[in-house]
Amino acid sequence: MKIVVAFKWAANPQEATVAADGTVDVGRATLGISEYDPQAFDVGRRLADATGAELVGLSVGGPAATSSMARKAALSRGLDSLVTVTDPSLDDAAATRTGAVLAAAVAQIGDVDLVLTGDASVDLGVQLVPSVMAGLLGWPAVSQVTALSGTPGDLRIERNQEGGTQVLLASGPVVVSIAADAVEPRIPGMKDILGAGRKQTTELDYAALSVEPLVAYAVVGRARPELKARQGKVIDGADPAAAAAEVVAALRATHVL
Repeated sequence: MKIVVAFKWAANPQEATVAADGTVDVGRATLGISEYDPQAFDVGRRLADATGAELVGLSVGGPAATSSMARKAALSRGLDSLVTVTDPSLDDAAATRTGAVLAAAVAQIGDVDLVLTGDASVDLGVQLVPSVMAGLLGWPAVSQVTALSGTPGDLRIERNQEGGTQVLLASGPVVVSIAADAVEPRIPGMKDILGAGRKQTTELDYAALSVEPLVAYAVVGRARPELKARQGKVIDGADPAAAAAEVVAALRATHVL
């Protein structure tokens, strides 16, 4: 019985530079585990400990995704083993392509009852990969999940929903996206980092995988957002309570709140 955590080795967008024409350059940005993936690692580790399942990490990307730094960063977060699929063509792969390769890799790993992902990748953020992967595997996909219990194949899933919490029961394999606020991710300690080097890493042959030939989307143009004129609204602060109420009303009127 295996639980797979699919994660992405990606550039930190906070270190990107933006040119005058709106083009974003991440060439000098630091690479790391995508910001929303540590939550999936933590939820997976807790469930694996409770059920005796093996926790397997899975990453798809360019050559950097299998670097020593990338492997140690992932394995130090509680994984039992790591599987990677790397190829230069996957460096800037669209979400549909990434999802298709992940699905093929999950099928290759075998005996997988649950795939966990983060809420979105920090670089693209399109939230398509879990759905594409689930569709190709023939499994259901559940997003915005805050808690998991039970065992893979007989899982109790709690997810955010407007106005409350929805509880689902999954009686078979499922792809689950963990909400960004589900848990506070644990920071790996020195013992975790040193132990990562002794864990198993397997690299699957990309050319040998049976990847579905999906149609990929492409960015055909970029444009800077239109600058809107300031309203220039002035609020009299003589009465602090009235001023605060007026500020709130103005923010609500412009849909900021």
